[in-house]
This record gives sequence, C-alpha cells and structure tokens, in this order.
Amino acid sequence: MGRSTYRIGIDVGGTNTDGAIVDDHQRLIRKAKSPTTPDVTGGIRSTLRQLLDGWDGRPAAVRYLMLGTTHCINAILQRRGLDRVAVVRVGSPSGDAVPPFADWPEDLARAVQHRTFLVAGGHEFDGRRLARLDRSRLAEIGKKLRGRVRSVAVSAVFSPANPEDEQAAGRILRQELGPDSEVCLSHEVATIGLIERENATILNGALRSVSERAVLGFERAAVDLGLRAKLYLGQNDGTLMDVAAALRFPILTVASGPTNSIRGASFLARLTDSVVVDVGGTSTDVGLLKGGFPLQSARPSSVGGVRTNFRFPEVLSLALGGGSAVAPDDPSRIGPQSVGYRLTEEARAVGGPTLTTTDIAVALHRCDFGDPRRLRGLSPRFVRAVDREVRARIEGAIESVRISSRRLPVVLVGGGSVLVGGSEIGGLPIRRPRNYDVANAIGVAIAEVGAEVDTIAHFDRAARQRTIEEIQRRAVRRAVEAGARSGTVRIVQLEEVPLTYLPGNAVRVRVKACGALAG
Repeated sequence: MGRSTYRIGIDVGGTNTDGAIVDDHQRLIRKAKSPTTPDVTGGIRSTLRQLLDGWDGRPAAVRYLMLGTTHCINAILQRRGLDRVAVVRVGSPSGDAVPPFADWPEDLARAVQHRTFLVAGGHEFDGRRLARLDRSRLAEIGKKLRGRVRSVAVSAVFSPANPEDEQAAGRILRQELGPDSEVCLSHEVATIGLIERENATILNGALRSVSERAVLGFERAAVDLGLRAKLYLGQNDGTLMDVAAALRFPILTVASGPTNSIRGASFLARLTDSVVVDVGGTSTDVGLLKGGFPLQSARPSSVGGVRTNFRFPEVLSLALGGGSAVAPDDPSRIGPQSVGYRLTEEARAVGGPTLTTTDIAVALHRCDFGDPRRLRGLSPRFVRAVDREVRARIEGAIESVRISSRRLPVVLVGGGSVLVGGSEIGGLPIRRPRNYDVANAIGVAIAEVGAEVDTIAHFDRAARQRTIEEIQRRAVRRAVEAGARSGTVRIVQLEEVPLTYLPGNAVRVRVKACGALAG
C-alpha cells in the first residue's frame, strides 16, 4: 500500500487567510486561520506555517498547493500595481462607434490605458467577413508598441463565432512586439458582446504583473517552508488552473473567493444543490449551488466599475460580516465599516472600542469570543434588534439569488456564520456542516481543473450532434492545457440557448469540462 499524498488549499479573504490540508481521499487532516496581512503574502506564509508546524506528515508528501487569492480583484478595486495596456480593436469601420475605455471609471482608465488602435477586419455573427484584415496596419502597430507596453488586448467583432482575425492579429503583433509583451485575445477570455469582452480582455492584460507577483510570493513562501508541490490557482467557476494558465488569464481568478466557499460548502454538506451563505469578517457572500458548482451569471458583471462578460459566479455580496461595526444608538446601522482582521483587538468583547456584530453573537451566547461580561451594558432589546436586522439582510440576499420556489437547504459557512441563529432562515432549513469555518480553503483544496468554451453555433449549416461534439473536444483540450490530466476530463455542463434575435438557426453553446490534476 502506497504512502498518502496531500493537497494544501489556501484562501485569502478580506479578514482571514484560511488553510486546509486534505489527503488523497479528500479527508481533512489539518486546518488553520491567520489574519490577512496588507501585503497578503505574509498572511499566506503564517497560515502555511501553522498547517505544517507539529504535523506528523512529510512536507515532501504535499503534492499540490492550491491558492484562492484576492490579489487581482484588490488591484482593480484599489487601482494599484496595474500594467498599462494597448488596445487593438479589429472591426473598423463597423466597430468604430464606441471607442475602447468609453464606459470606464476615469481613474481606472488613467491607470490602465496606453494607446488604442482601430483596424479593418472582423466577421459577422454567422462567420461571414465584415472587411479584409489590415495586416500591414497591424505590423505597423506592433513596431510602434515594441518596448513600450507589457500587454496588448486584441478584440475582433464576433470573434467567439469566428476567431480567425484575432488569431492572425495575435501572430502578427507577437512577431513585431517581441517576447517582453503579452498579447491577450478576447475570444479566449470572454464571450459575445464586443465592448464587455474587450473590457474583460483589457483588465486581463492589466493584471499581468499583479498575477506574477502573487504567484511568485506564494511559491517563495512554499519553498521557504520546505514544500516542493505543484501550484494551482482557483478560478471564478470553482475549478483550478495551473500557473501557466493563471499567468495568461488572471482575470479568471478575481471571484475565486466566493466560489471556493460554495464548492467547500457542497463538499462539507454533501449537497449538490443548495443556497450557500458564506459569512466572513468583512462581507457575506450568498450564492446558489447547482449540480455541485456555483451557478454562473448570465448577465454582464461589473468589475471595479467596468462592465465585463467573462465567466463569473452569480453571487450577491453584502457589506456585512463578523467585524462589521454596529452603531451603539441605532440597531439598523450595521457596516459597511468593518474592523476586519483587527477584530481581536477592537471588538468590545476583547476590551476594544468598537461594537461589532460578533459582540452581538457573543451576547446571544452563539460563540466563545472574548469576555461576555464586557457586554453587560447592552440592553437585550437592542441586541435582539441588531440580530433581526442581520437576519433580514441575509434573508433578502437569499431571496434575490433563488431562481425557483424549490425549498433548498441553506448551508452556512465562514467564520462569521455564528451571526445567524436558529434552524431556519427565510423559511428554508439551515445546514451547519463541520469545519464550516474553513470551507473556502477546503473548496479550493478539493477542486478539479476546469475550462469552458462559450461560442455561437449554427445548426442550419452543420449537424447539431457533430457541432456539439467539436465544441466539447475544444473544452476538453482547454482543460488539459489548464493542467488537467488527459484521459480524466469529462463534460460537466452543456447549455444551449437559441438566439432568436439573430437570423438563421443561431445557438449560443456553453460547455464546461473538468478533470483530475496532472503531474
């Protein structure tokens, strides 16, 4: 009988950085939690050290390291550390009406925009050519940008239906730019909708250096602690991708935190369909678990004030968590301010100056934190009023994410889930699984490698079955390229949506593939 091998999952939240070790039978071996540090890497290092200190396993037996990180989303929200991006839109003259960056917040556009170029080319929705691709213009642009920019975002009209011009533009630009610049093609990042797809591709290019620093910091922390494991990063859809894929597509990691929690909740509660409520120290994320994976949004999503349409979980976030400040004179005023990782210093129950929702949970005898005697000045009526307000906000979020009247269970996870009492909420039964406090770290630790293809097919020109099979093969190839072991990849989702507003038998097809970790 062979020796066990292990995985370590690390999830960086706004308040805490959680960690978990699971074995090759997906059994939880150890868990840990440390305050998230301003540089993020310090909190990761501290959590890894806690996991390994006193563990009788061998660091050499840790085969995989999985990271769900807030590096990328924080960089966008804070407008810090972003690369400047040149934008090449292929679609002139029909695609010239709305220029790139037109709908961006001014401060984010200033941080990211280098130059924009409009080039003739592109296709119609059914693959017919709009205009001949201007190859000489592309070569000229590449020469102008050489040595001046790290990232170039290329978007062509209806490239998800026909990526030919984007691929040709990418080849020309790479040849002229040289190895120091990265060319991002929009059909590899997002889906139908030129402006939203282009926005997602620009953000993807802007995150190149941020992603490199995050990966390098995680690798250094692991090596310093004697780990030589293969590194994977969590994606927005609850699956993983390897380092090479993460460095190419960092935008696909920005919502990995909520999806890790949803996947972890599914695993811990042994449910494939439920509402998941993840209460952290700073925020509460409410999402729907469908078929074991987070339900993906069918609508454009706003990231840092920019409309995008890459794969993104349908999650509602509330500025409500265990560290949320409560106004001492008004039980309805909760947050959005939070003491975050300073909860152990600033909460009333530990002698601090700030009344928090965790203090309310202590007063209601729901958790063991600090000294309840420090909360004797709170009136029972005030405490109950705050509790009702917390409950009402979460019930409203649950109702917003539900897509049917089906009576699904609500799985409560996250260190702040002690805020919610009782056995029901919003008329739905509550499940409180063991190890709920590190569901996010467990979710990324047990995840598989995944990839998705989202495209337009035309069944009047090709047999449906043959077309679907080819799209499925593309999804499988992408999963293998992202780090899945060939031969283990399977199709886990297939969606077909007729596009009635387009002539012909046009259908939007979305296929998701997952497989076991390679190597």
